[in-house]
Amino acid sequence: MFRNNLSVAVLVSVAAWSCGPATQENGASEENIEEIIVTEEEWISLFDGNSLTGWTGYGKDQPGEAWEAADGVLYFNSAKKDEGASAGDLVTRESFGDFYLELEWKISENGNSGIMFHVQDNGEYGAPYFTGPEYQLLDNDGHRDGQIVTHRTGDLYDLIESSEEAAKPVGEWNKSEIRVEDGQLQFFLNGVKTVEATLWDEQWKAMVADSKFAQWEDFATFKEGKIALQDHNDDVWFRNIRIKRL
Repeated sequence: MFRNNLSVAVLVSVAAWSCGPATQENGASEENIEEIIVTEEEWISLFDGNSLTGWTGYGKDQPGEAWEAADGVLYFNSAKKDEGASAGDLVTRESFGDFYLELEWKISENGNSGIMFHVQDNGEYGAPYFTGPEYQLLDNDGHRDGQIVTHRTGDLYDLIESSEEAAKPVGEWNKSEIRVEDGQLQFFLNGVKTVEATLWDEQWKAMVADSKFAQWEDFATFKEGKIALQDHNDDVWFRNIRIKRL
């Protein structure tokens, strides 16, 4: 795991003192010290731009061969998968509870992918979507899932429809953000908040029970897990992937 060492602590000491003997007006001579700590927010880089360090394949010891990294871009090459290369969803080796994730991505024509979180990769579940909710990435106009509300880019897949259409055209880079803090979930797409929800309350449980995920009783119940990038058999590109713990 590569950590962007952005935290800078600056200690400023301000000393004030009175000169000369103490008087009734200014009291005893003393030194007053004020300490100001200035700290930038710390981010963890999940992608170093040239390798898959920090990632592995879901249920595997290594990333699938169809996942490539070069020149600052993480790329799922569907042609390599078609040629027999190993593939599958990519997951972080580290787990995260409350977090703020930022990344950029672009999808291929007619493409489909997604970002899942709180994924359990412990051998008990068959796929990341058995446990992890998904931020949908899609060619809304070209893929058949674009005809289904809650299956379009920026949606909480199969659960909550985006508040606003904010995706850029196929082939252009988009910026997505996922924030989970104190049970509150927020999705952003190109600066637009597309989803807001409370995790794990009764309304959430009822919503899951009325979705395709009802068949997996542990879906969206975990409060910590891996971040997953989905292999949905279509080319997809990612870059500038970073996260901070909240």
